[in-house]
Amino acid sequence: MKVIVFATFVLVSSCFGSELASAEETRTLLFEDHFDRNESQEAKEEIGNGWASNSEKRANGNKQVDLRDGAMYIYFHESADHAVSVTHPAEFRDGLVSLRFMLEGDRDSLGLNFADLKFKEVHAGHLCVAKISTQYVQIDDLKTGGMAAKFYELKKAKKLTPAMKAELKSKTKRFPNELETGKWYDLSVRIEGETMTVSIDGAEVGAFSSEGIAHPTKRLLRLAVPKNAVVDDVMIYSLSK
Repeated sequence: MKVIVFATFVLVSSCFGSELASAEETRTLLFEDHFDRNESQEAKEEIGNGWASNSEKRANGNKQVDLRDGAMYIYFHESADHAVSVTHPAEFRDGLVSLRFMLEGDRDSLGLNFADLKFKEVHAGHLCVAKISTQYVQIDDLKTGGMAAKFYELKKAKKLTPAMKAELKSKTKRFPNELETGKWYDLSVRIEGETMTVSIDGAEVGAFSSEGIAHPTKRLLRLAVPKNAVVDDVMIYSLSK
């Protein structure tokens, strides 16, 4: 496990002149994968390095994840009844996930979904998610939003009250952001307290604060892909100051 300390310097102006303040951030590397390996066969998934998927359960065992050209290709199989979910354990309170990704079609998207399967007050442990498409970035608080037990079944049954619908709208925020298909991008998703921040190619796209994001135990990273996405150079850190 690697521990890295970053020092951030901020220039503060006052009536006494300019003062240089510093704040240290410690990043502990929990996991990394550069997918520089080959599968022993091509018929079935063989992701390795602690990854799992929902293909056996939701796609009749058909392959939806392929390692090739030093990257992880994720694609929705026509028999599947749910978006592809590629998972890896990653436990932290505050954390950072960085990776490279490519969307090959205009309607493709990649979600970074953080979950705690031990927390039973939400559907399937869903806590919060950042969704990146070719047109926008969206950040959702799922713990107190659409996956909360008090909303989930009512939403499926289309029995949400107007007040509930208004509350759910406050749990999500969308940021316009256009991406080119067939192009690699660097993605950073950062969680500190109740704020999730998404940056692409080093530039902040958007940040959203909501109480559910501050859930103390994010235990699982899900890469959620409803169509197709390509991922490489995944790194997961816990953050502390």
